[in-house]
Amino acid sequence: MPALGTHSPNRQGEVVATLRLLGYLALAVLLIVLDHRGGWLSGMREQAGLVVQPLWMAAGWPGRAVRRVYDDAGTLAQLTADNERLRNELLVSSARITRLQTLADDNVRLRALLGAAQSGGLDVQLAPILDIDLDPARQRLVLDAGGNQGVRVGQSVLDAGGLVGQVIEVRPLHATALLLTDPAHAVPVMVARSQVRLVAYGEGRSDLLRIPGIPLSTDVQVGDELVTSGLGGRFPPGFPVGTITGLEPDDSGAFLVGEVEPAAQLDRGRDVLLLRQVPSPPPEDAGRLPREAPAADDPDEGAVLPQGDGEVAAGEPAARPDAEDAP
Repeated sequence: MPALGTHSPNRQGEVVATLRLLGYLALAVLLIVLDHRGGWLSGMREQAGLVVQPLWMAAGWPGRAVRRVYDDAGTLAQLTADNERLRNELLVSSARITRLQTLADDNVRLRALLGAAQSGGLDVQLAPILDIDLDPARQRLVLDAGGNQGVRVGQSVLDAGGLVGQVIEVRPLHATALLLTDPAHAVPVMVARSQVRLVAYGEGRSDLLRIPGIPLSTDVQVGDELVTSGLGGRFPPGFPVGTITGLEPDDSGAFLVGEVEPAAQLDRGRDVLLLRQVPSPPPEDAGRLPREAPAADDPDEGAVLPQGDGEVAAGEPAARPDAEDAP
């Protein structure tokens, strides 16, 4: 047991600590008063701040690096999402523009068709094209209009450029048209410049008609425009058929063979015009009315195709003039 009047070590440590704290407080108060009155510690603080500033920057670099990585990651994710969204919007906009351009092209074609009908004062009806067959041996159009819409066998088929062909089969909802480029098709034509009458035959190509057996003395030139002559009463006169693009001698050398580029756009377009009324043939051609073959199961049978002064049934080869038969 400690004796009375003596201090324990703990008690002495507390006294020393208290005295030290009081000394620090007095020194702090003294420095505050001196700095307030003279401001001589401000320079020391500035110098100390310059010394420790690199340490502050070094100590804060890891935090700034982490924030920068986090911000960059967020920015990259946002940019990726925006890029994907804009890409999708671009695809949708491109599809809409393409659709609008298609509609604009269709509108132009329809205006051209209606303009051709109105300028000629024709009684026509618009028929959408449902299907097209451009096989070299069989060239047909399937129209999305039939007997219920008033379509009849023998109606002329037109577009904004000129003659396309004629209707050879009619069903309640659909109709089949024979293109003038079909190998079995022939159409009486006339040179618009010289009024010379010829017969143009299909060659199984959508861009070519052929005119065989042209006498050498005939007034026909490359570049002449051909129109329907109206002979046979099948096609009304005056409709554009094509333009002569070439004239060459045949094998015998006694006749010319003409190549014709069709005026109609047979391999494009979505709609055609059907003549509702076929003009009656002129009186001088009354003895050469086209003979009508009875309808049969085959759509090619029963279609009457003009060939000069006579008619040729579709499905049978059109008789072409031969140089050996020339006088």
